[in-house]
Amino acid sequence: MELPVLDPAALTASQPTILPAPRRALPVASGVRPSDTLGRPLRDLRISVTDRCNFRCTYCMPAEVFGRDFAFLPRAQVLTFEEIDRLARAFVALGAEKLRITGGEPLVRRDLPALIALLARIRRPDGGSVDLTMTTNGSGLRALARPLRDAGLARLTVSLDSLDPDVFAAMNGVDFPVARVLKGIAAARDAGFAPIKVNTVLKRGVNEDSIVPLVDWAREEGLILRFIEFMDVGHSNGWRLDDVVPAGEIVDRINAVHPIEPLEPAYSGEVAERWGYLDGRGEVGVITSVTRPFCGDCTRARISANGVLYTCLFSVAGHDLRGLLRDGAPDDEVRASIAAIWGVRDDRYSEVRSDATADLRRVEMFAMGG
Repeated sequence: MELPVLDPAALTASQPTILPAPRRALPVASGVRPSDTLGRPLRDLRISVTDRCNFRCTYCMPAEVFGRDFAFLPRAQVLTFEEIDRLARAFVALGAEKLRITGGEPLVRRDLPALIALLARIRRPDGGSVDLTMTTNGSGLRALARPLRDAGLARLTVSLDSLDPDVFAAMNGVDFPVARVLKGIAAARDAGFAPIKVNTVLKRGVNEDSIVPLVDWAREEGLILRFIEFMDVGHSNGWRLDDVVPAGEIVDRINAVHPIEPLEPAYSGEVAERWGYLDGRGEVGVITSVTRPFCGDCTRARISANGVLYTCLFSVAGHDLRGLLRDGAPDDEVRASIAAIWGVRDDRYSEVRSDATADLRRVEMFAMGG
């Protein structure tokens, strides 16, 4: 089945393009994993359960752009838990092995443990369980860590950009206290989550001095810390290459205090370069989308809160899967549509990043799910 051809001129419009999902595609049997035009299989699905967030992080949803009056999705446009479950099952039938719950901030979605309980029951075609995980800013973890664990959530990643109260408050844009996130991480550990990963976005002149304190803290707490180069996701975060703290500098800063050595990837398509401490006290990772792109083995798909399938974090267009579901498409047609979309995928934005791509109207990360 042919997909709609994108007009490059249209991609500079004020809003990202949403295309209809292909219909009347040939049935795709459960267990048949599609590959894209570069031979990359479909292995990971990130599911945004809401576009809403209680933070206004400067690199994602800056407050000067997304103020108090910003119009989030109406409830009727957001996927229901049953629709999320159905799409997740379709992706798992096509070979997805990992489901990551994202937002916005996923913990602001009401009754989230009920969704986790649904997704935890999904089995792969070979009968194995899926890797069910979530990324959160940690603001609501103190209350929700135990219910989420009891519902079947396997792993957690918490975003934390500094231990310094003033730096953290400035970066989250709403003066949220870092102490509350730390209490949330402690609650997650008490609930049985292990290991817990912590993601830190680094921005030049803002929080690069937090690298070593975060490393010291993560080593003491037994956490897996991952530093992320500031990326040009979306169209509103004022990204400049000069604001990027490159992976090489990050590694040098860590190595000067705690000597490290490179580790082999834990699995094909892993996004983080892993480094092990020579004293054996764990590991640290660096996600290098800007200076050392890893598009070549990217296996990730993303579903937005309103059911749009995006095949790249830097997408300028997506396909409407919610429309398929609400039009009554049967499961085999949903699988076939997803396979058709993935089959023509050729995304490699980070490898071709240039002035020619700078003005494209990319989907905002909070709207897509990072």
